[in-house]
Amino acid sequence: MPTELTRILELLQFPFMQRAMLGGILTGLMGGMLGSFTILRQLSFFSDALGHSALLGISIGLLLGLDPSMVLLPFAVVFALVVTYLLERTRLWTDALLNIIYSSSLAIAIITLSFVGQYKGGLNNLLFGDILAVREPDLIFSAGLLLVCTIFIGLTLRTQMLLTLHEPLAIARGVSVSAHRTAFIVLLSLVVGISIKAIGVLLVSAFVVIPACAARLLSRTFANYVVLSAGLGVLSAVIGILFSAGFNLPSGPSIVATQLAIFLTSMALPRLRVVPLNSGERAVR
Repeated sequence: MPTELTRILELLQFPFMQRAMLGGILTGLMGGMLGSFTILRQLSFFSDALGHSALLGISIGLLLGLDPSMVLLPFAVVFALVVTYLLERTRLWTDALLNIIYSSSLAIAIITLSFVGQYKGGLNNLLFGDILAVREPDLIFSAGLLLVCTIFIGLTLRTQMLLTLHEPLAIARGVSVSAHRTAFIVLLSLVVGISIKAIGVLLVSAFVVIPACAARLLSRTFANYVVLSAGLGVLSAVIGILFSAGFNLPSGPSIVATQLAIFLTSMALPRLRVVPLNSGERAVR
């Protein structure tokens, strides 16, 4: 164990490791913050579908000879808007529609990749994540996106709580449900898109969902739930990165494994909880 600790301390002296830690903190905050609303709105499968469908955006970028990370964010936003439109215009169940989009986009992505020569940039890193590859522009974008998410949630917190806990009441009060839902979905798609570089296409959904589920088990009020979810997102990212560095393991899977450990720990703790967020609903009223 002292050897691993020495290795971690040595790695923390390098700029790439410092960027990885900062990137983990930023994405952990965003994933936890939006994830808290995502699971209560039953959109967890949306983040999973977006993460897997992002492979289509990556394959299109490769086919066009572009940097996949540059194509990923615009694709994520377009995907989110298309899904939102289809959900509002069809009578299909949400999970059924997302399954159609998820499966078909994955199939098209595989077909597209068959026309692409071997990708030298490391497709495995995009599938499973490599937070050590985070660059300064990624950190700047993540910091800006975190600021936007914080301002959006801060200014519309009561509305977001109302939409999450009692949508019919929100409609009765004249809240523009469609506009708020679209704005949230776009922000969520950007967070998922930027997190793919650190966590990977195959694991990004867990990055959004697991900290929020753990926080849900430990929270008594809505406000505490959102804050705790963001905090657990940061904690799991930092511990996962350090664990990855100390034992020379893949960063994305290490972070998700840490999140699982935190979730299992929260299940084992005494049941402090759970006033099923009714206190949050009363606060809205």
